[in-house]
Amino acid sequence: MEAAADLWSLERPRFCLLSKEKGGSFGFHLRQELAKAVPVVCRVEPGTSAQHHGLREGDRVLGVNGHVVEHEDYASVLRRIRASGPRVLLTVVAQHVYDAVQARQGNSAHLSPELGSGVRPRLCHIVKDEGGFGFSVTFSYQGPFWLVLSAGGAAERAGVPPGARLLEVNGVSVDKLTYNQLNRKLWQSGEQVTLLVAGPEVEEQCHRLGVPLAAPLAEGWALPTKPRLLHLQKGPQGFGFLLREEKGLDGQPGQFLWEVDPGLPAEKAGMQAGDRLVAVAGESVEGLGHEETVSRIQAQGSSASLTVVDPEADRFFSMVRLSPLLFLESTEAPVSPQENCSASLVETKDLPVEDTTTSLAPCGSRQCFLYPGPGGGYGFRLTCVAREPRLFISQVTGGGSAARAGLQMGDVILEVNGCPLGGENDVEKLQQLVEAEPPLCLKLAARAPQGFEASTPPGLGEDWAPASELL
Repeated sequence: MEAAADLWSLERPRFCLLSKEKGGSFGFHLRQELAKAVPVVCRVEPGTSAQHHGLREGDRVLGVNGHVVEHEDYASVLRRIRASGPRVLLTVVAQHVYDAVQARQGNSAHLSPELGSGVRPRLCHIVKDEGGFGFSVTFSYQGPFWLVLSAGGAAERAGVPPGARLLEVNGVSVDKLTYNQLNRKLWQSGEQVTLLVAGPEVEEQCHRLGVPLAAPLAEGWALPTKPRLLHLQKGPQGFGFLLREEKGLDGQPGQFLWEVDPGLPAEKAGMQAGDRLVAVAGESVEGLGHEETVSRIQAQGSSASLTVVDPEADRFFSMVRLSPLLFLESTEAPVSPQENCSASLVETKDLPVEDTTTSLAPCGSRQCFLYPGPGGGYGFRLTCVAREPRLFISQVTGGGSAARAGLQMGDVILEVNGCPLGGENDVEKLQQLVEAEPPLCLKLAARAPQGFEASTPPGLGEDWAPASELL
């Protein structure tokens, strides 16, 4: 029995709760190795949150914010991490442990514990009434704080469960607060307060599984505001809004929506001037430059799906230090097709893009031959910036035909099946050419647009892994 217990202890995954650094990253690099489905941490920056919280080179990422990602594709894992915002909880296991379990149990091995929808901490927003917040605080010496609820009070109505443990107040952990400091913080909250709490059943199950009671796991209860998902269909005059890059509440650049024209699709979809854009087609745009964000909107064609927050929601989620994308009504983000080759140019109201046209790398061009995958596509997505007459690779599906052929994000397409590109009718040409008999022959050159790193990690030639992602 002891040997079995020791084996479980060795195989039990670790949990790393990371916070973003001032530079806007968690301090680690992630990449995919095609021989192994689970993404691997290939570098941890010294002195960062990732290093301080025990993330190590070679760790395999099994879960993101309580969602098991062991059998999700690489792009999906990246989306979940990027959508997490200022904090992310990673479930990881050392590489040698992962390899040993896979060798013993096969690809169906399941290492990451999973929390159900009702077994998570709650983020509860409480508004004072004539009875105050509707709870009192009890504690033991140097122990946690628990809440005692008033029957029918504001806290109970906001979803705080009986006997709940208090974890955070307005995004600040209470672990190191004294009782007096906690009372002062509650008093300073004014007429409303947002608490992160966990009921006894949640605390017991998380303890049994070894899962920390972390804020990125939380479900929202009675939140004062939520992100909004807008579906826009382009009209004859475009979408009818202006996208502008400005500094957000955290001092970092963000993409804001202005000049929403009356009667045009943006206004009809519910867009308001001053909204901040947080996702395009379900994918977070946090940390992206203006040009790349515009490209992602344009790549959707005549229909656009945008997730936005108004200033009030922006302030709220900034205060609790969580991404609004964690609290969408629909928790599953739209997923791009696994094998897809798409490209589109859209005429919209002018979006200000700095002239960042870059010259092709002096190392010359290369050719790649692609065959369609099981779904009939080639496994890459194209983007074109309106003021730059070139198509470039903006996404490569891990394990797809394009990835196996060596395509990389940022590659510029010079020719397709011997037909030169670089003009106004590129998209029409490409759509005709991809319908031709395979293989698809691409002539490519490297490009380094603002907003992503064009470095290739060692070993690319051996295991066909794409470039690592800084997260």
